[in-house]
Amino acid sequence: MSIQLRNKRNAEFSSASMSDLVFLLLIFFMITSTLVAPNAINLILPKSDSGKQLASRNIEVYIDEAKQFYVNPEPNSAPISYELLLDALRSVAAQDQSTEKTIILRADKSVPVEELVNVMDVLNQLNEGFDENNRYKVLLATEAK
Repeated sequence: MSIQLRNKRNAEFSSASMSDLVFLLLIFFMITSTLVAPNAINLILPKSDSGKQLASRNIEVYIDEAKQFYVNPEPNSAPISYELLLDALRSVAAQDQSTEKTIILRADKSVPVEELVNVMDVLNQLNEGFDENNRYKVLLATEAK
């Protein structure tokens, strides 16, 4: 007399839930990657007590410790000379469709104040081409203490 098992074991693997997991992981990483705003240029920003965080990034101007300028840099971007800074800002401003007109100035803490003033002069020249309501505001980026 042989005893037969009522529950037969099935050696198959159902991969239907695996695609759901991969899809959820994809969504998770897409959402978290948009929250991270990596700096394309490695800067040591000055410290500040005000803890305001900006949600939008319209136009960013970087000044590194070698006093090289970058406008909305991508990874491995080439620096822009001071003489071409105004033209680069005008071309970026022409493509800017945002309602909140801001220029974020990210300068290394070793950059002299004279260089910051020179860049602000260029930004004022940029604003001369716009009417009073559409002028750009300049914000100096800092790190929290």
